[in-house]
Amino acid sequence: MHENEKPAPMPTPATSQARPLIVRCGAFGDMVMLTTLMRLVSARYRSPVDVVSSGGWTPPLMEREPTLGHLQMVTSRKTPYLLCPSQWQLVRWLRGRGRGPVYLGDIDPEMRALLARGGVHPDDIVARDPAGEDAPVLWPDRWLELGMRDPVRAYPSVEVDAAAFRFPRLVVTDDHRTDLAAWLEETGMHGPLVLLQPGNKRTHKRGKLMTADHPKHWDARNWAAVAQAILASLPDAHVVLCGSPPEHPLLEDIHAAAGNDPRVLNGANELPIPRLLALIERAHGMVSVDTGPAHAAAALGCPLVVMFGAAPVAKWRPIGPGRILVLGGEHGAESRVSDLAPEQVVAAWRQLHER
Repeated sequence: MHENEKPAPMPTPATSQARPLIVRCGAFGDMVMLTTLMRLVSARYRSPVDVVSSGGWTPPLMEREPTLGHLQMVTSRKTPYLLCPSQWQLVRWLRGRGRGPVYLGDIDPEMRALLARGGVHPDDIVARDPAGEDAPVLWPDRWLELGMRDPVRAYPSVEVDAAAFRFPRLVVTDDHRTDLAAWLEETGMHGPLVLLQPGNKRTHKRGKLMTADHPKHWDARNWAAVAQAILASLPDAHVVLCGSPPEHPLLEDIHAAAGNDPRVLNGANELPIPRLLALIERAHGMVSVDTGPAHAAAALGCPLVVMFGAAPVAKWRPIGPGRILVLGGEHGAESRVSDLAPEQVVAAWRQLHER
């Protein structure tokens, strides 16, 4: 959705009830997929939705989402209540907002305890049911099922077609595009931009530490081979190695394995989330392991090759309006991204861009 695409104004809810509330603390990709639930609930109740969440990635992902009312952040659910000011703020905010439908996407008892402390009535809660979560159902579809349910206490809503909200959505603003253009000019990157996303939430937290045995690990030489094959077919392109600052050494290994080619850039220290989203929107395509930015690429319609390890493809496959090819995952929990050869990934990349 572009910044100049104005969403239809939302009528005030038919009663004085509080705005619907969604509670979900998740990783980067979890929050991308949560936009399906936000849009559905907003449409059903003809209202913006409030969200309780956590994580430094959540505000920049959500800041321009037109269905968002208020975002209430909590730094930790596990910290004892007396030691966590963000929990005090959450409880105070909950007590002041009144009754309305609450869609609970977290299953941990600590969050339920915080809602109870904040005065949320059990009859207002529609809770995610952990039973049956091993079923091969994608998370956006699980959120749609949750969003079509009603709390025990009835609140006015309208009929909607849930399928219309299935794809996750992210908003890139003109300010983000302007920032990206300035950065690309500064770095001298022109022509097609191809993104490689080697890291995942473990490397985001720990850098190179304890990554080689992870199911999503792929050797630096493999990533370098993919980068070199892409540059051989697109000589005017640049390959951007995407990641967070803790992943800089991991990406530097790939850069070195690619012969320190000046057309390959280690972007670990250069890609705050708003710039990353603008870059994904503009990119010629992305090759990624199964991780949050892959879901962002799918949501923004960026052509995507995504490699799976042990995570079930039937639950975690990214979906969106663009072309997406999935590799790996054939051996279930025993699958490793390292099972894939660079030649397979390069072939998928070429297939992705066949007309």
